[in-house]
Amino acid sequence: MAAVPPVANLLAFEAVARRRSFALAAAELHLTASAVSHQITKLEAQLGVRLFERSAHGVRLSQAGELYLARVAGALTALVAATEDLKQGVGNSLYVHSAPSLASLWLMPRLRGFAQAHPDISLNLSAAHTHSDFGLGQADVDIRYGVPQWPDLEVEPLFEEPVLPLASPAFIREHRLKRVEQLLDVPLVQSNVSIVQWSDWFRAFSDKRAPERFAVRFDRAQMSLDAATQGLGVALESAINAGGHLADGKLRPVFGFDKALKVKAHFAVYPARHARRPAVVAFLAWLHSEASRTRIVRGPSPRSAR
Repeated sequence: MAAVPPVANLLAFEAVARRRSFALAAAELHLTASAVSHQITKLEAQLGVRLFERSAHGVRLSQAGELYLARVAGALTALVAATEDLKQGVGNSLYVHSAPSLASLWLMPRLRGFAQAHPDISLNLSAAHTHSDFGLGQADVDIRYGVPQWPDLEVEPLFEEPVLPLASPAFIREHRLKRVEQLLDVPLVQSNVSIVQWSDWFRAFSDKRAPERFAVRFDRAQMSLDAATQGLGVALESAINAGGHLADGKLRPVFGFDKALKVKAHFAVYPARHARRPAVVAFLAWLHSEASRTRIVRGPSPRSAR
């Protein structure tokens, strides 16, 4: 195994990268700025690359530094968390990573049930679009969104999701939306990370082409849904993620559920070796139980498009 740089040097690197300042990183680490600078110099010498670009305006990561940070930041977080767990006597920890919108809109409202059923498990939840790196020990289970192309990992689908146009009741009334073609005359909300795009939906339910320009674009389903509740346009989103908005009446299906594309896009992913961990077994069982109990909130909807 190749020599691993001293942890102190890696911590200094992560702090400077995050703070974009040697002085601020030094204050956080309770060191002098010169000591932090010395640690970075030693790390760069060991790696044989320049991690930062220094200028009169401060420091910024080099291209190599950006790549290195993406690989080591999660490992350092896992190392710090494991150390804190050990110091506090936590012997049954579970690290779960999730796609952001599912974490906030579907998982978080249900976590109290898991905590009550398993008070002995210390749950750590993180969320980001990037997948966790199991090789770096970043997570025990990753709830991923996308097309399941993850070789050498166990992949378990959670549920089927109807993806359909959603808008606020006021927006639907104002624009008198009854036909699919009318969507070409109103603002549409674009969700950049969705595996179902407006072009897919128009291809399935219309002979018209989807517009090439959109009123607003977002990289999270939650922001797209919030934009639709505020009347910024029609969002094309999962009824699973929109469950709370539909239940509250803040959003409604524009044309009903018969104009929905059904996909399986969220998966519980983990290495086979993790399947033997009691905390992982308990979480997966609970996760699938919650997924099977998830019901689509249909709510009142206007008549289907003709």
